[in-house]
Amino acid sequence: MSAGRLTERALIGIARRRAGDVLPGVRVGIGDDCAVLEPRAGAPLLATTDLLVEDVHFRRRWTSPADLGWKSLAVNLSDIAAMGGRPRWALVALACPAETSLEEVEAFFGGALALASAHDVVLVGGDTSASPSGWIVNVTLLGEAATAPLLRSTARVGDVLAVTGPLGRSAAGLTLLELPAPPPAVPADASTDVRAAHLRPRPRLREGQWLAAAGGVTAMIDLSDGLAADVAHIAEESRVGARVDLPRLPVDESTRCVARALDRDPLAWATGGGEDYELLLACDSHALDRLTAGLALATGAVLSPIGEIVERKEGVRFVGAGGRDVQVAPGFEHFVASR
Repeated sequence: MSAGRLTERALIGIARRRAGDVLPGVRVGIGDDCAVLEPRAGAPLLATTDLLVEDVHFRRRWTSPADLGWKSLAVNLSDIAAMGGRPRWALVALACPAETSLEEVEAFFGGALALASAHDVVLVGGDTSASPSGWIVNVTLLGEAATAPLLRSTARVGDVLAVTGPLGRSAAGLTLLELPAPPPAVPADASTDVRAAHLRPRPRLREGQWLAAAGGVTAMIDLSDGLAADVAHIAEESRVGARVDLPRLPVDESTRCVARALDRDPLAWATGGGEDYELLLACDSHALDRLTAGLALATGAVLSPIGEIVERKEGVRFVGAGGRDVQVAPGFEHFVASR
């Protein structure tokens, strides 16, 4: 299959072969007009979809087809993680230029299915098309909620805001990838670390599932558009305000190394960079210590408190070391800027 011209039939053949055998919960997979699926009785169904467009969400000059396949699924898995759910079935729609090779398509599905198999996700269908100007990927992911899904609309005044891991790594990686050549001042291990964070994010599925089952978490969202934007989403949907303490934001040493080498502010990446795919949660203040210890034991993730939920009239505030409000970039917004 890897030594011929790209056709719709060949592309579908690659997807069907790479998807493998039909697994439990799938009565009919790729090859018919619809997949036929069997959700578990009583489990609420979760559905999410994300669109990745060349030169908006990624650049082909530094995104391999395998990286694109991985990330196209990862961003959807992160949405399921934010609800505390279990992902199950994926539908992948792929449009690519006519000159795309079969090897590139193989690599794309290889990247996507490597991540899918790690989380027991089955590819059950999708669509294909020629594209006149670049790659376009749309993944629809279906999952199940084991408990009541965690929403972004149920945070309460007095809750603690916390994140599951370091912030700003993906933005640091993107900054390096967009440079014509890597600066010699950036250590190789730091460069590798932040680039990988951007190209192959690791969705926090185990963490989301554990947090949903643990009790004490009142709201959750994944950090895709940037901390500033996603805190605002929780505040808007929950009809509350929020205060974020900038000195408490977890920024790892790799991100700080890159920032020092490029004379950039790592907190700007942490607040507005986006695509970290960590989980931002609100939790009862009395549950914070229990959740922190339990999450570390269960998954190894470090839960970092970064602020609190306040009255709506106070708005969303970012507070610096001196206790003064700091203006931060608003995060990613379609139709205003492109990544």
